[in-house]
Parts: sequence; C-alpha cells; structure tokens
Amino acid sequence: MALGDSFTEGLDDPDPSDPGNYRGWADLVAHELSFGVPDFTYANLAVRGQRLRQVIDTQLGPALALGPDLVSIQAGGNDLLHPGADPDKLANILNGAVCSLRVRGATVVIFAGPDSGRSTVLGQFRTKIAVFNENVRGIAESHGALVADLWAMTELHDPRMWSPDRLHPSPLGHLAVAAMVLGKLQVPHSLGPQQLRPLPPRDRRETWSQNRLWAREYLMPYLVRGISRKSRSNQFGAKRPVPAPLEATRRR
Repeated sequence: MALGDSFTEGLDDPDPSDPGNYRGWADLVAHELSFGVPDFTYANLAVRGQRLRQVIDTQLGPALALGPDLVSIQAGGNDLLHPGADPDKLANILNGAVCSLRVRGATVVIFAGPDSGRSTVLGQFRTKIAVFNENVRGIAESHGALVADLWAMTELHDPRMWSPDRLHPSPLGHLAVAAMVLGKLQVPHSLGPQQLRPLPPRDRRETWSQNRLWAREYLMPYLVRGISRKSRSNQFGAKRPVPAPLEATRRR
C-alpha cells in the first residue's frame, strides 16, 4: 500500500496501459513484487497536492483498517515548499504514523527527499529538505522502518530524470526510484540501471534563458499557490483506493 502525494501517484510518468493516467514508481514496484505471488494486491492512496498532515489524516486510517504487509509513506515536499515550514514539526507528524503502522507489524518504507540540484523546484529548498531527511533517518532507526533515500541518488542530478516542471520525476526518474526502492527491500527485479550518455555542455546564455522560462512557467506559479495556500488536492482522489490485483481496473 502506497501513501503520499503526486510523487507516489506517479505524475509525469504516463501509463502505457491506461492512456490519460499515470503509472509511477509505486506501480512499477508493485508490478515487480507481484511476480510469483498469486494473491498479491496493491492499493495506492496517494493524492496530488496533499501536505503531510492531509496524507496522514486521510490515508493512514484506511491503511490501518486494511492491515497491509508493506506500506510506503512519501509526503512532506508540498509542506517544505511553503514559507515558514518547520521540518522538525513535520517529522513529528510522520513519526506518529510510522509508529502506528509498525506496532501492527507492517514493514514501512519512508522517504528522504531528493537533492535534485538547485535547478529544480525542490533544489531551492534543499536546506529544509536536508533537515527533514535527518529526522526521517532518526524515525526509521527508532521504529525499524526502511529509508528510501532519494538524497543519496546522485543520478537524480541529471535533468533528464525530471519532467519539464523540475518538480516531478520523468519516466526515467520514476524508473530509477522504483529500482532504488526494490533494492532497499532486497527484492530481485528486472529494472536495470539506466545508462545515460553524458549531456553535451550547454551555453551559459542558453542555460539562463531556459531557467528564466522555467521560473516564469513553473516556479513562480507554484510559489504563488504556496503563499496563498491554495491546493489542488480536493479536485482529485486516490487512483487505487481498494487493494486489488494489478490487472484490475483502476477506480478513481
């Protein structure tokens, strides 16, 4: 069972088997975990735009009621991009959720945020992300949870791992994250490492022009929504709210 926001929903990784919708790292992990497990079921409760408290308030209860064996919790990025966000307070919220799942015997995977470089949206807030990550590692150690460490994934420094908004992973990025999570679970898988050719050097003027365009089209609108505390989460629901085999039709 996967809990989280747009990152776990799979934004910007189009689903080849479900046109108009998204696949993402969690679906890829579930597909690999399902091999040789006839009764395997998977639910993805992630909702784009939700902050950590919303994820816990709306997704943790259903997860606890269903008693899953394996739960991933990825959230907090939408919080950390808001003015005044306190990574320590966010960690306290996450700590309670992890404790609730662990006492029921679930294996829990929690995410340390990425160091995706200053050219991405998240890269503008890397100090707060780093503090939050240290808390995440402490929570994992206290409760016996696993850390999916996006910060340690140096391949995420490659701009090809990110969609044009520089906030959500590209299909290549989701694939890399899925492989990392499966490695953390010590599960053999078919998602081989991505061998990308080095990018040619870019002209400084071209880089400046692209960054300016990105800031106007993506960064500023995102920050304005953050300052005004507008969220799109109410417009969407979980893409797989009920545990089901992977071939089952998604419910929205």
